[in-house]
Amino acid sequence: MSAILETEKKVFNDTISDDAVLAQLGYQQELKRSFGLLGMIGFSFSIVTSWTALGGVLVVGVESGGPPVMIWSWVGICLVTLAVAYSMAEMCSAYPVAGGQYSWVAILAPQKWARGFSYVCGWFMLIGILAMGAVNNFIAANFLLGMANLSNPGYTIERWHTVLVSYLIAVIATVSNIFLPHLLDKVSRGILIWNITAFTVVVITILATNDHKQPASFVFGTFQNFTGFNQSYTAILGILQSAFGMCCYDAPAHMTEEMKNARKEAPRAIVLSVYIGAVTGFIFLISLSFCIGDIETTASSTTGVPVIEIFFNSTGSVGGACALASLIAVIVLFCANSLMAEGSRAVYAFARDRGLPFSGLFSKVEKKRHVPVYAILLTCVVQIAFNSIYFGTITGFNTVISIATEGFYLSYAMPLLARILAHVTGKKHHLEGPYSLGRFGLMLNIIGFLFLTFCCITFNFPSINPVDSQNMNYTSAAIGVVMLISIITWITTGRKHFTGPESGHLLEVGRREEAAVEPKVE
Repeated sequence: MSAILETEKKVFNDTISDDAVLAQLGYQQELKRSFGLLGMIGFSFSIVTSWTALGGVLVVGVESGGPPVMIWSWVGICLVTLAVAYSMAEMCSAYPVAGGQYSWVAILAPQKWARGFSYVCGWFMLIGILAMGAVNNFIAANFLLGMANLSNPGYTIERWHTVLVSYLIAVIATVSNIFLPHLLDKVSRGILIWNITAFTVVVITILATNDHKQPASFVFGTFQNFTGFNQSYTAILGILQSAFGMCCYDAPAHMTEEMKNARKEAPRAIVLSVYIGAVTGFIFLISLSFCIGDIETTASSTTGVPVIEIFFNSTGSVGGACALASLIAVIVLFCANSLMAEGSRAVYAFARDRGLPFSGLFSKVEKKRHVPVYAILLTCVVQIAFNSIYFGTITGFNTVISIATEGFYLSYAMPLLARILAHVTGKKHHLEGPYSLGRFGLMLNIIGFLFLTFCCITFNFPSINPVDSQNMNYTSAAIGVVMLISIITWITTGRKHFTGPESGHLLEVGRREEAAVEPKVE
């Protein structure tokens, strides 16, 4: 009997090809497999790229606790993030399909509500990826306009300037993804080298040129509060910066259908991008904290980007500060291209499973270039829509950050919850891919789920006191709208047309796994 269980608990043989795995999952190979491990690490890290992400949202940390909260919350966030990353890597290894989280939910969740749960997860996954693309467009626009302001103090940055530049960045990323997809792997390798080189240059330069560094007591112990709330509440708000800086590491999961040896390399790319991001982010935060000038001046910089103010405070040179900022701007611009690719593949996968209106259109793959053109165009339109929020509210940037991060974290939490419930109900799924956690899987699932739940609650808190219609955090309303849309579309169309993972035989795969662990009567 043990021999039977051993042979049944592995859904796929370790030597099976990627295309054969995809076929057994019920899908046809339509995208071109061009990514290797190094290219995917570069692709993933260009999205995670924690040190530049932290710099882009530094104002959140500066105003909500200052350096101590930024540094120590980063350490804590990175540790618990590893629990999530390892859990997702294991699932990705077992089921390497572009649907990622929502496909895993369909396998792992109880059969009675697997399709519905998968459908809701798919919506949150999409909203997280697409909103994160919009946030990145914001950050890129802020860096470009911030350098313009520093070079020409007479220039005043208006909100509509930021929105229009973010539109342009989205359009450029769209054109690149449609017409230059064959360069994505090579570009990802190149941007990995640029990323690490830029990080090294920036850190060494600001530490070497700054002759009026802050004392260690300020960096590691002096609490800053510009929110109007009490210290405990403010410290929780400051976690948002770290949570945003360590996000999007699921990117390789959505690119598995374009990877060689995806079952082994995609999980490695997920975990390695988190480790690289954790180390570079930690060093960068400490360097910025030692080189930061007056907190109020930094937070209220006319550039709109505190990190540019820190560069200027350190180098004492407009040219030097712009040179350092341009290194980051290049990374963020290429990140826009990567997020457009990830977002469009997620849209394509969900549409392929009939999860979207006009799914037949958005699931089409252009035969010559092997890219989902209509999915790319939809991704661009939604990013632009998110960027437009900044027209209406001064906290629109923070709101989109929260929407993006919460969308991601909810989609991360759902497969972990399904995995935990499988253990509770006794229907354990043996995720015996090449990348397996073994007996540590459940512990990491629980740690990761608790962390994600905590974050998803705190992302809805207002960030400025007193609260009014202009500075209110509308994340809860936005997430509620997403949930309402997903429920309504599920009742009206999704329940009938969302074939998804079930038509792709993923649910059948899950049932075979459940059958493998049920006791047999001899």
